[in-house]
Amino acid sequence: MLKRELNDLLTQTGPGTPMGNLFRQYWLPALLAEELPENDCPPVRVKILSERLIAFRDSDGRYGLIDEFCAHRGASLWFGRNEESGLRCPYHGWKYDVTGQCVEVPSEPENSTFCATVKLTAYPLVKIGDVLWTYLGDPDTQPPLPEFEWVHVPAEQTYTSKRWQESNWLQAFEGGIDSSHVSFLHSAGLKNDPLFKGAKGNEYNMRDLRPYFEVAEADGGLFVGARRNAEPGTYYWRITPWVMPAFTMVPPRGDHPVHGHFWVPIDDYNCWTYSFDYHPVRALTEAERTAMMRGHGVHSENIPGTYRPVRNKDNDYLMDRAAQARGETFSGIEGIAIQDASLQESMGPIVDRTKERLVSADAGIIKARQRLRKAVIALRDEGTVPPGVDPAHHRVRSAAVVLPVAGSFLDSVRDAVAAHAGVPQSSV
Repeated sequence: MLKRELNDLLTQTGPGTPMGNLFRQYWLPALLAEELPENDCPPVRVKILSERLIAFRDSDGRYGLIDEFCAHRGASLWFGRNEESGLRCPYHGWKYDVTGQCVEVPSEPENSTFCATVKLTAYPLVKIGDVLWTYLGDPDTQPPLPEFEWVHVPAEQTYTSKRWQESNWLQAFEGGIDSSHVSFLHSAGLKNDPLFKGAKGNEYNMRDLRPYFEVAEADGGLFVGARRNAEPGTYYWRITPWVMPAFTMVPPRGDHPVHGHFWVPIDDYNCWTYSFDYHPVRALTEAERTAMMRGHGVHSENIPGTYRPVRNKDNDYLMDRAAQARGETFSGIEGIAIQDASLQESMGPIVDRTKERLVSADAGIIKARQRLRKAVIALRDEGTVPPGVDPAHHRVRSAAVVLPVAGSFLDSVRDAVAAHAGVPQSSV
């Protein structure tokens, strides 16, 4: 159970809100690089933290992220012409560069200095890996660029997708650090999904349905350890890192690629789920990449030309009750990503946490809420920089290991949960 005022604090991310201000301390995914594939390509609408923006790539290849609306009469610049190193409003021809500066007002006299007085809100937009990242905070406190391993390995070793999720960011994120549901909701995926099946750890997942959780603080957030019985005298540990505010990695399975998510609020009722797979030491195979593109693993099959899943709440996620009854899928819904999304969206746009009944398996979620609350209040009241801003906090990995019964899980795997270039993941 969570008090209503705390639920509001953690779920409201618009301009001027404490949680919105927290998100604005970080570099965040704004869109995939594939959405702006070439110079002078069509602009793209971007809504993030309840701000409506336009992204474009100019004639010189520079990326811009500016206020969606022309300063003249408020027309959307999505209709604009991307030409000659600027975005021109089609209504009266006002033109803006990637910094939001107005550079042309055709109706003004040639010697007019009016342009210099007109500048739209603009944010940096930087390509790292498959993602275009932005920072929406104070330019004077802009942190160094992200150093997550998945965006810095060679292109052939990584794949990133995104999907629109019709829920608040927090309930999506909380699903990402909840390991106990895997043995139920994703049980069919452990047997059949080409990006999950065949791992020895899957047997431990299905054999022990009562995981025990230990949560350890990390410099950037948390390590959430889920322990299951393995062979006699040993435990199977799945260790999920969370880097604030909304980055998680799923523990690996066998030699399958490592995967995870970054949840970015669109507004208080929707979020983007950026999902990635990468392998630290080898290229993804053609079969793996094809499976990801077809919505296997943590990815979704999207409606062509959009990032909305084919299986969505308007069509009841194409749920198959007969397949559910036969045990082919535990929920009757295909795809690990959509199995998660369907239940998280079923809670409503913002789940009422005053009614929930948490148990010991929710230890990671409880600790994450506490850490978020502490960071939000410290930033609001004292201006304290929150965890996860420092790029050193990004260099983590998830891990799946078998350990002797005695001893602390984190003490035993400190090296395994640190990202080391050219070193394979620790996996079972």
